[in-house]
Amino acid sequence: MTFNQDFQAPRNSGQNDQTGKPAKRFLLVALLVVLVSTTILWLISPGPEIEARETPVNRTGPPPEPLPKLPELPPEPVIETVRNVVPDGSSITALLGDHFSAQEILELDRRSRDIFPFTRICAGRPYRITTEDGRFASFVYEIDDQEQLIISRQGDEVVIERQPIIYEVTTELVQGVISTSLFDAVTAIGEDPAFAIMLADIFQWDIDFILDIRSGDTFRALVEKRSRDGHSAGYGHILAAEFVNQGTVFRVARFQDGDQPASYYNESGENVRKAFLKAPVSFTRISSGYTMKRFHPISKTWKAHPAIDYVAPVGTPIKTVGDGTISRIGYTKYNGNFIEIRHSNGYRTIYLHMKGFARGMKLNKRVAQGQVIGYLGGTGMATGPHLCFRMKKDGAPVNPTRLRAPAAKAVSKDNLAAFQERVAPLFAQLEGGEHQPDMVASLETSASQNLPEEQK
Repeated sequence: MTFNQDFQAPRNSGQNDQTGKPAKRFLLVALLVVLVSTTILWLISPGPEIEARETPVNRTGPPPEPLPKLPELPPEPVIETVRNVVPDGSSITALLGDHFSAQEILELDRRSRDIFPFTRICAGRPYRITTEDGRFASFVYEIDDQEQLIISRQGDEVVIERQPIIYEVTTELVQGVISTSLFDAVTAIGEDPAFAIMLADIFQWDIDFILDIRSGDTFRALVEKRSRDGHSAGYGHILAAEFVNQGTVFRVARFQDGDQPASYYNESGENVRKAFLKAPVSFTRISSGYTMKRFHPISKTWKAHPAIDYVAPVGTPIKTVGDGTISRIGYTKYNGNFIEIRHSNGYRTIYLHMKGFARGMKLNKRVAQGQVIGYLGGTGMATGPHLCFRMKKDGAPVNPTRLRAPAAKAVSKDNLAAFQERVAPLFAQLEGGEHQPDMVASLETSASQNLPEEQK
């Protein structure tokens, strides 16, 4: 038998095929793992840019030149400012003696005489001195609420100037209701007492703020409020105002008629300023009214009292009620310190029992309406501090509370159209204001009940 005939193929060849399948599966899994690993490595491998950054810098060339050294900046100057008020008895030498020699201060005094004399520097006024690295830079003295004196070093020169004070100004509507007095109503709504004085100065020709005020009277005003360096600095002008007194409406606006000083006019252009003020003192009370028969507390007799007695603290300023000339001034046993002023059209006013006179008051001196002429006291025959105020017309007594004084000039015809255009939006803002309940002064008694017994 040949070899080919002896050989027979195994009958279980199908079993061998089955044992080869696990090997094939292993190869496939291994191949898949390799493929996935390669893909992951490719994804996380750095790109050409990153590889380029990691390439070492070729330092075979010359080293880079060092950066030039910047010059050192000079130190910031040390600026210091001292703020204070002028103390009593001080002088410009005391204020600036640490910065100028006596000879230099004399020269400054000479140069300042035509700008603002140093002798007019007043105690209590604010000032500030600024230095730069300990060297004088400037001195600023506030002359009043409007102007300031500035002495400053500009290079090698010292400059003296008089400049207006710059304020930040906003306009606000202020309104309130009176329970006892204008002063109390103003303070009750959080405003400064100075606002009450400003408002009274506007309406003082039409309203006696001692006799005429009633509980329930109202006021509104568009007022400028000033600030400096973020701090309140008082009031500017009242642009328009309304006062309702016992049902009568007084409404005014501020306007400058050509070259005339600014004044207040009603809606028709009539000037509210009149020949005489309603009263010579503000925010006081009356102890004795005008009467032709009164029992005098000192002489114990019945006699005429053709005058109004105003009671107020000693030192309260007394204002002349009208323009005029001092016709008598002095002291007598009964009248104490007194001033008599002669006005136009035969009127005279007399102010008795003063503590003293304002500076410069003398015989034949011209005085302007509202000017302070003296201070309330109790000199002469008086039981206490008060002002006895009298008025005469051609020698005969006149009751000041019943006088209807003529008004000053109205807006000129040339400027009447400009006036109406100017004040129309101001009056519209006043009418648009609503009185707030929380702005009412919640006080108990009315001014009409605040009349004490006689004190003479």
